[in-house]
Amino acid sequence: MVPTAHHRSCSGRWSLAPSLTIDKSRTVRLEITQRADLAVRALVLLDCASNRLKSADLAEELSTTPGFVPQVMGPLVRAGWVRSVPGPTGGYESVVRLGDLSVLDVVEEVDGPTDNGRCVVADRQCVADEPCVLHVAWARARVELRSSLGGLTLAALAGEC
Repeated sequence: MVPTAHHRSCSGRWSLAPSLTIDKSRTVRLEITQRADLAVRALVLLDCASNRLKSADLAEELSTTPGFVPQVMGPLVRAGWVRSVPGPTGGYESVVRLGDLSVLDVVEEVDGPTDNGRCVVADRQCVADEPCVLHVAWARARVELRSSLGGLTLAALAGEC
């Protein structure tokens, strides 16, 4: 959110003017995209599968369209976590141990870095020596988010196949 104006009240607390505008190009992402969610689920499915899974089978298992599967699987193949075998007997197969991957690894591979260095309030790079009103709180939240997602392996999500 971008405040149209802000001021410090007499008590010394920060307050934002009641009129806020949202610049969607700079909004804070506190969500896992559908693509990242499907990528996590696909890795678990592939690990549990006894054979390669074709795109159509993955789409059905993931409740998505066959056309979306390559967009989900592309980053996983490029990362070397999944092998894509072409042809009539081909499909996708896992080539990584789920215990070696965290949810954070997958989210960042699919969606990019969770910390892009941008201030969550102002249209600028985050600058610690010129902090915005949310700098300290956001830095703590970012550390907690990265720690939580980084500490959760795909093996823990998979449980028993």
